Parts: sequence; C-alpha cells; structure tokens
Amino acid sequence: MRKKISKILVTGGAGFIGSEFVRQAASQGRKVFVIDKLTYAGDLGRLRPVRGRYKFYRADICDRKQVDAVFRQVRPEAVAHFAAETHVDRSIVEPASFIRTNFEGTQVLMEACRKQRVKRFLHFSTDEVYGEIKIGRFSEGDRLRPSSPYAASKAAADLLVQAYFRTYGFPGVIARPCNNYGPWQYPEKLIPLAITRALRNQKVPVFLKGQHLREWLYVSDCAEAALELLDYGKLGEAYNVGSGQHKTNINVVKAILDLLAKPYTLIAFVRDRPGHDFRYALDAGKLTKELGWRAKTKFSEGLRATVCWYVNYCGKKKQHI
Repeated sequence: MRKKISKILVTGGAGFIGSEFVRQAASQGRKVFVIDKLTYAGDLGRLRPVRGRYKFYRADICDRKQVDAVFRQVRPEAVAHFAAETHVDRSIVEPASFIRTNFEGTQVLMEACRKQRVKRFLHFSTDEVYGEIKIGRFSEGDRLRPSSPYAASKAAADLLVQAYFRTYGFPGVIARPCNNYGPWQYPEKLIPLAITRALRNQKVPVFLKGQHLREWLYVSDCAEAALELLDYGKLGEAYNVGSGQHKTNINVVKAILDLLAKPYTLIAFVRDRPGHDFRYALDAGKLTKELGWRAKTKFSEGLRATVCWYVNYCGKKKQHI
C-alpha cells in the first residue's frame, strides 16, 4: 500500500471540520500547515490541543500572491481544501462572497498546486450539490442540481476540479459529506444554534414544521474519511461521505431539548427559506468498498457528546459562542 501523505497544507484549518482534520493529522505525526483567513467562523482556539504541531499562515485563498507565497514556503506534498463560505441562509442574502471564495478560491489553489507540482488535492464539497432527493440515495454519478447559491458555488468547484483532472491530469479527489455536527461548530447551523439558544432559554427557530430530513455525520468520523481520501482516494473521483443516519429537523431539536431538560415550548416554527431542499440521502458504498471506511459514531452518542461539550464550553466562558 502507498505511504500516507506526510506534509499537508490545510485550507480553512481553523474552521469547524478543517480543525478536526488538523487535530487528527497532527496527532498522527504528520507535518501540518494551515491557511485560514480567520473570518467570523474561524477560531485558532480549535487548534489548541495540537499547539506547536502545526504552522499557521493567515491568508485569503482568493489572493494569488498570498497563496503563491505560502506554497513556495511550504512546498506541500498534498493540499486538503476545507476553506469555504458554508451557511446557506447567508448565501441567499450575499451570494457573491460564496462564488468568490468557493469557486474562485478553489481555482487559485489549484493553480498554485500545479506550479508546485503538488501530488494530491482533496476538495471538500457537500451533499447539497445534488439537490434534494424524494426517495432513495444519491450516488456519485448522479446529476448535480444545486438549489442554493452556496450549493451552486460548491458544485461549480467540483466540476472545475474534474475539468482540471481531465485537462491537466490534476491530482484532485472530491469528498461530498452529509451534514456534520460536533464540538466547536459555529452556532449558525441547526444543532449548535439549538443548543446555545436553549441554554439561554431563547426560542429555537425551526423551518416550517421541521420535517426536512438530513443525514448526520459526527465531525471526527468525517475527518477520518477525509484523511483516507487524501491518502488513498482515486484521483479524478468523487466520494460520498455518509453515515446512513437520517433525522428530521424537529426530532433533532427535540432530542437536544430533552438532553438539556428544556421544554418544547422553546421551539418556534418559522417561514421556510427560498429553495430549501426537503431531503438529502447519500450512498457511501463506494468509499466503503474502496477504502473500508464507515462512520463509527451513533447519532444519539454524538449528539450527547456535542451537547455536553457546549454546556461545558459555555460554562467555562460564562457566555455563549
């Protein structure tokens, strides 16, 4: 078997999923370098457990001069690309920043990789590129039909990675995960928003009647899959990263309120957002068959650990993130 990648440049390494990837990679003794713009959702506190085991560069992936300078200094063996604008609601209000970061930023990185002859490039995408599915599960060969500006920006980047592979032989691999959750997630997404609001006894907003269905993946499982794909994923291929664990939004929120011993009266049903996909579901069989990866964490266990983390974090900070 080919050796694991030893020298990795991680974009968005101070973000939610990127930081978990950095923590795991650094703990394995790999040489890790991090690029992050440190926007509102970035936090170097996430990397405290591996302090001294990574090198940090504050840079915008859309700035070619900054990116080229980092690549010349680091000369990475591989790049794990997590940097992105990710909040769907914000993409509806300000789509331009999503196109710039998620699409143009990816192209800037790929050009830098070509200049430095990087061996592998993991592009971290999303299940939302497929749009919604009423029954069954999406496979990697299904048509991309994104519904939001966020999803469209990620789908465009996916297609660009595949086009670079075909045109230039670019060493890209695409990961398409389902909804991630876990410690350190910025509270604009459903689970951390529900937890932090409930802790303050504030209303928890839920779209419509909360019947939208999502597939949930614990962040540490996702990062493990990303490392496997960076090391061994087939170049030019896309891989779904799913857990097979599906929950409606209302059931997720109720489970959180139960864990916090809070009343369901905190739930506030709100008007649905435009273009809201009703159901996502992934077939992750390709990843399992080729690399043997499977999600380890049961949703009930992962959610309990997540709630406990926020309770402890907010208690220590005496405020809510």
